[in-house]
Amino acid sequence: MQLLWVPVTLCCAFSLATSDALTKKVLAARHNEYLTAWVRLLLMVPPLAILLLAIPLPTLKEGFLPTVLTALPLELLALILYFKALKSSPLGLTVPFLALTPVFLIIIPYLLLGEQITLCGGTGIVLIAGGSYALNLRSRSSGVLAPLRSIFRERGSLYMIGVAVLYAFTSTLAKKAINGSSPLFFAGLYPILLFVCLTPIALWKGRHELRLPVGKGIFRATLLPALFSLGETILGFVALGLTNVAYMIAVKRLSLLMGIIYGHLLFREKGFRERLVGGGLMVAGVALIVVGGS
Repeated sequence: MQLLWVPVTLCCAFSLATSDALTKKVLAARHNEYLTAWVRLLLMVPPLAILLLAIPLPTLKEGFLPTVLTALPLELLALILYFKALKSSPLGLTVPFLALTPVFLIIIPYLLLGEQITLCGGTGIVLIAGGSYALNLRSRSSGVLAPLRSIFRERGSLYMIGVAVLYAFTSTLAKKAINGSSPLFFAGLYPILLFVCLTPIALWKGRHELRLPVGKGIFRATLLPALFSLGETILGFVALGLTNVAYMIAVKRLSLLMGIIYGHLLFREKGFRERLVGGGLMVAGVALIVVGGS
C-alpha cells in the first residue's frame, strides 16, 4: 500500500499526456481555446455528478469551503493559460515546463501544510527543473544563456511557466481540501465548480464560433480528450490522498516526457533529441523522488 501512489500517478500522467495531445489536435483545427476548455469540462460533468451521487458524503472539516474558494480563481487562470500554451506553441516546448511545479512546491507545502522534503527528493526536484534548460540545447551555439533566452521567446513556454507557478498553489490547496473531505468527493466536485466558473467566460470568448457550423463539431472533437481528462482528474486526486504533494506532482510530470513523444509522433515537432535529453534529466529526477519518497 505504501507505494500504491506510484502506479496510480503513472496512469494519471499517461491520461494527462494523451488528453493534452488530443486537445492540441482540436486546437490545431482552429477551435477557440476558451470554448475547447469549456467543452472538455462540460463532457466531464455528467460522470462526475454520478460519482458524487454514488459515494457517501464525507464530513467536511472546518476550512474546506474557504480553501476551495481560494483555489478556484487560481485554477481558472491556470486552465486558461494552459490551453493558450497548447494552442500557441509545440507540445515539446510547453508541457515540459510543468516540471517546474515541484520546485515551487518545495516552499509552498511547507508554509501551508508543514510538509517536509527529503534531501533525496529535493535533489530530484532540482534535477527535473534543470532538464528545462536542455529543452533548447540547439540554441546553445549562440551562448550559454541562449537556451534560457529561447524560453522567453516562446509564448507558450511563458504561459506554461505561469501555469506551473499557479499549480504549485492549487495542488497544495487541493491537498488541504482533500484532507478536509475525501479524494473522490473532491475529484467530483472541484471540476464541476471550475466548469461553472469558466462558463460565462468561455461562452463570451467563443460566441462567434458557436454561431458557425464548425461550432457543432467541437463537441465531437473534444469527447476523447475529455474522457482522458476525466481519468486524469480522478486518478490525480486519489494519488494526492496517498502521498506527499511534491512527490505526486513530480511523478505526474512524467507526462511531459510522454508529451514530447506525442509531439514528435503526431505533430512532427523539431528538436526531438534535445527535448528527450531534457526529458531524460527529468525522469532521473523522478527516480530520485520515488526512492526518497518510499
